[in-house]
Amino acid sequence: MKTALRKSPIPKTHAFVVQKLKQPIFDPNWHFHPEYQLFMVLNGKGTRFIGDHVEQFQEGDITFTGPNLPHLWKSDMDQPDQKIKAEGIVVYFDHDFISAPLLHKEEYIRLRQLFKKSLRGFKVVGATAKSLRKKIADLPTLEGFDSVLGLLQILNILAKTEDLNLLASSGYTNTLREGDTERMNRVYAHVMKHFKRKLPISEMAQLTNMTPTSFSRYFKTHANKTFSEFVSEIRIGHACKLLIDKKMNPSQACYQSGFRTLSNFNRQFKIATSITPSAYKQRYRMN
Repeated sequence: MKTALRKSPIPKTHAFVVQKLKQPIFDPNWHFHPEYQLFMVLNGKGTRFIGDHVEQFQEGDITFTGPNLPHLWKSDMDQPDQKIKAEGIVVYFDHDFISAPLLHKEEYIRLRQLFKKSLRGFKVVGATAKSLRKKIADLPTLEGFDSVLGLLQILNILAKTEDLNLLASSGYTNTLREGDTERMNRVYAHVMKHFKRKLPISEMAQLTNMTPTSFSRYFKTHANKTFSEFVSEIRIGHACKLLIDKKMNPSQACYQSGFRTLSNFNRQFKIATSITPSAYKQRYRMN
């Protein structure tokens, strides 16, 4: 956790920090910090974890996370072009970016509601996402009070739109303690590397130096879901990528994602996406 707290330094001389990231992969560490975070992906794709929510991310995605909400972006490592970089723009600001006396005035009610939503994290979608991409892209070029006005304008748009998909479940709470992030990182990294094969609880227990029963209880407490549900989500996310990017049929995507039977794959896929794998592929073919 100490490393995570150093990830978003805001100098005392500044109201907020905006950074343009360009690196081989996005930082794949499970972490949290006390700042609000606005993040837009400029290049790259992979799997995003926010609280107990798991989803594929891609170029153009915009997310907003509140204080101490655990998250990580794990870049896909199977891209053939090794020159591709993970690029994005990240904005950090503290709870006192807008002072408490102001925030509790009537004119700020929508902004207060926005910050409350951010405690679960949200993804910006639809027309709002399209309109915000240029504003966020321009933010690193602004200086002085112009940069503050630029961020306030972005927050104002977010506060007034309904184009927001909440991510972490309403019952999710961050129960991680110092040292837990390292253990969860080991779990996530192991699953992302080996999800195509069977992952018994006994193997994960050994990885984390716990008994199988203790590991199951630990994971459910911190992830707000069972380990098997988590692995299934990772597999479904990978299957979605295979259906669209690799143009595989549902049967191929099923077995390439670690599922043992097509019937279970179809059932789990519909639970996660509300549609069948065939319908999912057809929807993206038409877009």
